[in-house]
Amino acid sequence: MTTPGTTARRGTATAPLRRALRRHPHQLARIAAWSVLEAVPAFLIGHAVARAIEDGFAAGRPATGLAWLAALGAAWLLAAVAARQIVLAVAAVAEPFRDDLLAVVVHGAVRRAAATAGARRDSAAVTRAGLQVELARDAFAAVVTTVRGFAFTVLSVVLGLLTLAPGAAALVLPPFAAGLGLFLASLPALARGQRAFLVADERLAEATTATMGGLRDIAACGAEEREGERLAARVAEQARAARALARVTAVRTAALAVGGWLPVLLLLAGTPWLLRGGAGAGVVVGALAYVTQSLAPALGGFVQGLGVSGVRLAATLDRIAASGTEEAPPVPRLRPEGAEVRLRGVAFAYGPHARPVVADLDLRVPEGEHLAVVGPSGAGKSTLAALVSGLLRPDAGEALIGGVPAACAAPSARVLIPQEAYVFRGTLRDNLTYLAPRAPDGELGRAVAALGAEDLVEAAGGYDAPLDPAVLSAGQRQLVALVRAYLSPARLVVLDEATSCLDPAAEARVERAFARRGGTLVVVAHRITSARRAGRVLLMDGPDVRAGTHDELVRTAPLYADLVGHWQPEPVS
Repeated sequence: MTTPGTTARRGTATAPLRRALRRHPHQLARIAAWSVLEAVPAFLIGHAVARAIEDGFAAGRPATGLAWLAALGAAWLLAAVAARQIVLAVAAVAEPFRDDLLAVVVHGAVRRAAATAGARRDSAAVTRAGLQVELARDAFAAVVTTVRGFAFTVLSVVLGLLTLAPGAAALVLPPFAAGLGLFLASLPALARGQRAFLVADERLAEATTATMGGLRDIAACGAEEREGERLAARVAEQARAARALARVTAVRTAALAVGGWLPVLLLLAGTPWLLRGGAGAGVVVGALAYVTQSLAPALGGFVQGLGVSGVRLAATLDRIAASGTEEAPPVPRLRPEGAEVRLRGVAFAYGPHARPVVADLDLRVPEGEHLAVVGPSGAGKSTLAALVSGLLRPDAGEALIGGVPAACAAPSARVLIPQEAYVFRGTLRDNLTYLAPRAPDGELGRAVAALGAEDLVEAAGGYDAPLDPAVLSAGQRQLVALVRAYLSPARLVVLDEATSCLDPAAEARVERAFARRGGTLVVVAHRITSARRAGRVLLMDGPDVRAGTHDELVRTAPLYADLVGHWQPEPVS
């Protein structure tokens, strides 16, 4: 039964295919023109063999026979040149097709991530983007090459047989058409089997990835046998799908036997009839050459190409289209009342069997406070920043911004700047005002001055100069992202080591500017001076969390005192 959702998905699946075929008509014309030249040997082979035998060698004129064979050889050389040009033309069509598929996958993954902010990542999107898009691109190129070659070869053979020996055509073409029909009738079942195999393979990949990520915890809990049984069930599911696909695939062998080799038997059995009808021995051999050297290989390539690559293309496009059309349940976007951050009993772990990174954490950051978060590497600082900003959802408890769940807060309520700042191609103004597109020049200039980014603007050639992210240093990219955050309407700013590539003086200027800006500031500290500038410091060591001022923690927290001792001393500016 076809549902509206299925119809919509099929439309999405075939849209890149239709676009790829319509986008480059000159390349398709080029493919067709070179295909005509490539098919010359398929038309010539029967005539060349027949004339070489009957007008040449059998008539005592070997030079004539050799001339016909030489002509056939020259046709093969021409076909080789044409084949190279066809590969280049097909590649020019297939690569944009691949880009279109990647756009579908990325668009679907980003839309679901935005709709389910804080939910677990879509691990299957990695498989689709990496493996399935490449499979689709390769299958598309193979299908175009195979179908084109088959069509031109069959047309050439039919014309050759009709002009050489119409009686032979009557023996060859009916079984060939029957074999082709049998194969085409089996394609829907092949497509269903291939899709079931892809789904089983994707589920096995997801289960294996989850298991590999939790091996330590699986071993610690003694759950090896149970986890092994779970994986074994996925392997068995994939094996069943593979066996079912193999059974349907057997139809291809029958189709090839009927369409490719039954005509040979009929020609051999019908040779007396052909000879009585006036055909010479050379004509019979030429007709056999048409079947064995052109028609049967073309059918074999078509069956293999369309039965494998075509079915794989259809199934893969269906999976990719599903990834692009799957709609995640909408998440309400609520406007917080203020920028107070509150965590109540928050716990979070990267996986159901992983050790918690944050456990039963209670934290209140009043609006207007400047909080620094410190701790050893791997202590959970970036995880806390993601929980506070709503990029991750707690496994237990609640994370609130202004009284609403952080994951449901309106995007304009908070901004998170990570260590790896993202800068896109466009003008410097586009990058700086991305979160405040209507910011006037005066406001933009004040933000640049407050954060000390004047040299960056000058080096870039002004606000409206095109920006190449590749030529920016890591510190310049961080400055771009910081000005972007400063201009945003967000009242909660989270800097996750966002100043790590700036020198200490520039970092101090940035943090003081954000503190004067108003709202709530949470800084994952890169240097001890960041902690000294903050009104309060949160010390993290996994589930062990302590809060206090810099001086209080130096006196009461040995870990903090140890971190301060190992941090390179810097003057407080």
